[in-house]
Amino acid sequence: MEIRNLREDEFEQSTRLSEYAFQYKMTPERKQLAKERFKPEQVWGIFDEDEQLAAKLVLIPFTVSVQGESFPMGGIASVSTWPENRRQGYIKHLLTHALQQMNENGQVFSMLHPFSYPFYRKYGWEMFSEYKKYVISTDKLPAKVITEGAIRRDIKDVDVLDTVYAAFSKRYNGLMVRTREWWTRSVLDEDGHTAVYYSASGAPEGYVLYKVENKEFTIDELVYVTDEARRALWTYIANHDSMVTQVIVNFMPIDDSLTYHLADPRINQEIVPYGMARVVNMKKLVEAYPFTASGEGGSERLTIQLTDMYAPWNEGVWSWSFSSDGTASVSPLDSSHEQQEEVLSCDIQALTVLLTGFKRPAELYQSGRIAGSSKAVSILEARIPTRQTLFMDFF
Repeated sequence: MEIRNLREDEFEQSTRLSEYAFQYKMTPERKQLAKERFKPEQVWGIFDEDEQLAAKLVLIPFTVSVQGESFPMGGIASVSTWPENRRQGYIKHLLTHALQQMNENGQVFSMLHPFSYPFYRKYGWEMFSEYKKYVISTDKLPAKVITEGAIRRDIKDVDVLDTVYAAFSKRYNGLMVRTREWWTRSVLDEDGHTAVYYSASGAPEGYVLYKVENKEFTIDELVYVTDEARRALWTYIANHDSMVTQVIVNFMPIDDSLTYHLADPRINQEIVPYGMARVVNMKKLVEAYPFTASGEGGSERLTIQLTDMYAPWNEGVWSWSFSSDGTASVSPLDSSHEQQEEVLSCDIQALTVLLTGFKRPAELYQSGRIAGSSKAVSILEARIPTRQTLFMDFF
């Protein structure tokens, strides 16, 4: 068994495995485009003794926004194995290898879209985001209002869209920092529409990405940074009421307050789990993390006993020291060190949901996902900023 990057001439092997595992067939045109975009240095494969691809995954470098700061992230995608090679530990080997690569690359987070949540939990990934999905009949849409700005349809200028998106991203943990290439290849749909709201001063303040088909208005992203933009975009959507019978809205944040603004809030709402995350390197992440400043002169310390079977550089007993300005330092402790009272123990999944903001320390403590000192929990409660998670991209 050999683990290595694919070569340019192994595109066909990679494509055949993906088509079989994910049950689709590329048209010649799509295959040619995929070949042009093929980045063999991002594809890791396990090869048998005959140099045949037995299993693979794609490791893509991304950047994500957490607590208003940007962090390097490794995206795991296209994890696949031929059926005759399954249950032989190939994916375990690939995921372990990917974690080592991400650690060497300085990527402190990893994210993926699971085929099975229990499967990836075994390797340290954890659910970290949910979104609301709305299905609204046209008679229950928000009231139409007049705003001072203007809506412009089918704006595909990435700079305009990303200006709004980047400002919106600061409100949430987990949204990707999008490159121009990612916008054009993975976000904007050739068959879809956009509408951008510009304020009276000409500044873009919101946008919607959508399709209108079969009397349905389907929204993939509704993003705004002012309430005026929110009202204007919903008015634009409601102006399609003669064309559609319902509006389907995907990827709305859990803290979205749409129903409060509706005359009749009894609409169909669904909470959808979406995406898993993992801390790749705890020490690097914590020392770059923008914790809340204490406003006091002294520092605070706590000890965390962390378990992480597949990233052993995270495993062990660690001292966390917080300064008054919100910066932290991490150092390992050996078994001979006299333990302080403020000691917590947890696994890498619990630490991931803490530092992404998906769950609060007190909630995890109450549910038994972290154990130890209640005073240490109080320190984390005060130090980790409260911010909703959101994840919208697919890879």
